[in-house]
Order: sequence, then C-alpha cells, then structure tokens
Amino acid sequence: MCIRDRPGVHRLQAARRGGRAAHAQRAGGVEAVVVRGRQVDLQRLVAAHQLGVGVRQQVADGVRRAEIFFDPQTHTNRGIPFPALMEGIRGAAVEAERSLGVSTGLILCFLRHLPAAHAMETLESGLGFRDDIVGIGLDSSEVGFPPELFSDVFARAGAEGLHRVAHAGEEGPPAYVWGALDSLHAERIDHGIRALEDPDLVGRLAAEHTPLTVCPFSNVKLGGFSRLEEHVLPKMLDAGLNVSINSDDPAYFGGYVGDNYMATAMALELSGETMVSIARNSLAATFLPMSEKQTLLKELDDYAAGRLV
Repeated sequence: MCIRDRPGVHRLQAARRGGRAAHAQRAGGVEAVVVRGRQVDLQRLVAAHQLGVGVRQQVADGVRRAEIFFDPQTHTNRGIPFPALMEGIRGAAVEAERSLGVSTGLILCFLRHLPAAHAMETLESGLGFRDDIVGIGLDSSEVGFPPELFSDVFARAGAEGLHRVAHAGEEGPPAYVWGALDSLHAERIDHGIRALEDPDLVGRLAAEHTPLTVCPFSNVKLGGFSRLEEHVLPKMLDAGLNVSINSDDPAYFGGYVGDNYMATAMALELSGETMVSIARNSLAATFLPMSEKQTLLKELDDYAAGRLV
C-alpha cells in the first residue's frame, strides 16, 4: 500500500503543550534541547522522531511505500532553518528504508494560505536537497486560494523534474480540480471528492486515469460528510475513477492508513476484491520506477491470492 502522510506537526505541538520537550530553550531562533549538557537541535530530533513513529505504524499496517507530505513553512516561519528540518526528515526516511524495509518519497508541500512568493522561496530552498525530494504539493485550506495562484511555482518545479500533486476538491469546488490539472499540471489529485459534482470533470479524470488520493477520515472531520457511511468513495469507483485510500495528518484526523482502510471498508461494506483493487491503485499511482511498482504489485497479488474467497 501507499500512504500519503505528514510527520505529525499537530502531535509535535501537543507534545510541547504537555511539557514533554522539557529543558527546551531558544538558541539563535532555533529551538534546542540540552542533552547531558550538550545543546542539540530540537527540530532535527523531533522531525526524525515523528517521521520514524509514523513509518513504524505504517509497517504495522502493511505499508510498503510511503510518499510523505511535509510542510516546511510551518517550521521556517518560526525561525527553524530549512536544512535542520530536512536533515531530520531525510535521516529518518533513510533509516526507515534500511531498518524497516519501507520505501519512502518526500513531497515538499506549500501552504496555500501563504503568498505564492513565499512558496517560491521554499521551493528554492528545497532544490538544495533535490535528490531527497520526489515532488511538490499544495495543501492547507482550499477555499479562497485557487490553484492558479501557484502556477509559476509549479512550473518552476516541473522544470526541475519534480513530480506535482495538489489538494483539490475536498473543501474547494470542482473548479479547483480543473485548475490543479490545467494550471499546475498535477499528476495526482489529493482528495477530489467534489469532482462528482461535475460530470465533465468526472469524464476527464476517468479517461486520463488520474489518481485521486482520498483520505476518508479527513473528509469526514472537515465536514464533507457527517459520517463515514455517507462517503462517496463507492460512487467514485462506480464512475471509473482511479481512487486510493490514504491517511492525512494521522495525529489530527484520528488514524493512520490501516485505520482508514479498515473503517472505510466496514462503513461502506466494501468487498475484499474492491479493497485489493484500491490498494493496487495506490501502488500504481506512486512515483516509483515501473520495475519497483511491478514488484510491489506482485507482492500484493500474491498476498491476496490465498486470502480472498
């Protein structure tokens, strides 16, 4: 399975409120912690810890590929140097693959409620770590911040060979999905549940087999549905859309990818065959080389072969 995830910003904030970052201090604008008399960059430690915790949970859920969203602006706006953040996340990703066997890809995201110029600055910082980043994304509050605002940023990223994805059609209208496709040239649409409101858009998404990374827990918590049983995922599948199930901010929305899979399958009474098909969609939508996708797809098929009745 593939997961679309973040390394737990909300959990980090909760930890600070709860006092678990004891002996924290400010040092040159960077949060630091004293460990045995030695000052250590807290942000680097926390970034590594949070990503590591998330990946370990993903291993328990059967995840084999994790394409992880991270929001640098959340941290750089508080004076955290970009390199400190990247070193923590990158180190945890490398260690996860080495010790846990989970392939990871990092997707640098821009907070759409902040100016596009700030996103461009963040992209330029990220290009200093080009080999560690598989793509870019656009997240945070949709309404009032259409994709077109960030067309220059995405064009710059595309020129550098980065993959492009964007949140669209969760809280925002179908027009935001059109904008993500046509102005940002997004290869995947995150969420996309409101695409069903526009038959022409549904036709295009189905014809182009555009991956839609749906996050059911997020969709309910943000008010798209009053309860999971009302989710439109079955209608999306019936319309021929390329849908996968993912997690979004697990610490905030209440569950990792395995929780989303299990609760969604039960709430919507999805068959085992349907769930395997959804898992296949997630693997096929990754930014892995084709040979690695095929290896994981075979692994999934072999696993499912003896378990579906």
